[in-house]
Amino acid sequence: MALAAPYRRALIWIVASIVIVVAACIAGWIYLDQNFESANTLDTPRTLMLAPGSGVWEIAEALYEAGVVEDPNVFAVGVWQSGHSSALKAGEYVFPPGVTPRQAMEIIRAGRIVEHRLTIPEGVTSADIGRLLESAEALAGDMAEIPPEGALLPETYFYRRGDSRTDLIHRMEAGMHRLMAELWPNRAENLPFDTPEQALVLASIVEKETALAAERPQVAGVFVNRLRKDMRLQSDPTVIFAVTGGEAPLGRPLSKDDLAADSPFNTYRHKGLPPRPIAHPGRESLAAVLNPMATEALYFVADGSGGHVFAATLAEHNKNVARWRKLQQKNAAD
Repeated sequence: MALAAPYRRALIWIVASIVIVVAACIAGWIYLDQNFESANTLDTPRTLMLAPGSGVWEIAEALYEAGVVEDPNVFAVGVWQSGHSSALKAGEYVFPPGVTPRQAMEIIRAGRIVEHRLTIPEGVTSADIGRLLESAEALAGDMAEIPPEGALLPETYFYRRGDSRTDLIHRMEAGMHRLMAELWPNRAENLPFDTPEQALVLASIVEKETALAAERPQVAGVFVNRLRKDMRLQSDPTVIFAVTGGEAPLGRPLSKDDLAADSPFNTYRHKGLPPRPIAHPGRESLAAVLNPMATEALYFVADGSGGHVFAATLAEHNKNVARWRKLQQKNAAD
């Protein structure tokens, strides 16, 4: 039985609507599928901070505003369709040029957060470390009081934007504790000091005396010999610390008044070790102090090439000093 005209028109309208909806869904699917795999047109990387608690649509808008994706709807729907809506992680990310929305999703889902680095050189003071931490703009928060010299381990530290300065200081402390726990049990016998704290004091002096890793065991051997013989260490860096307190470089040669200053850090006036370290020593200096080179040397002076020349007698040392002074005079004249 044929349908009446009004019913036929209604049926045609319904079928046409279904066809249109289906066609729109297919077109949308094709658009989404193609554009979710389409690279952006950036020619430089983009760094973006995604705040904790951000939802998919907020992340999509942030990516769009940064130029990482060219349609926030494509990203948001693509993430939903992939089943990863709840897997996106907050943090700081770098998106390379030509990244697709799917690749952007995978970067965030995998939590490939930017890692920053801060290198603490061997031989710096607590004041130096404070300045380095303050200038690290990706760190957050005010600093707690920085521990005195010898408490922190100089090395390269990795951190993420928003990590606190205080937490990084605690990591440096823990690093020094671990290093000392590793090295102290394997120290040489009959060293002229009894505690890890005294080892740190001597290691800080060795650290400041030479920048050459190969020389550190020999420099340590000289100071160990002097301690055993109850000789003054006569180390210039200890006098510099006595004058500056480790707050800043001295910026001038040591004077006779400096060498005569009555400070417990002045090893020209006082025998034995200073009361605490004068810098933060690294692994190599601490290892050198705990296992110093066996040597007859009691003296050393710069050799003009970045290293030192060593001597077992004062007469030999005085000759080395005379050569060094002539070299200084020649360099000044040149």
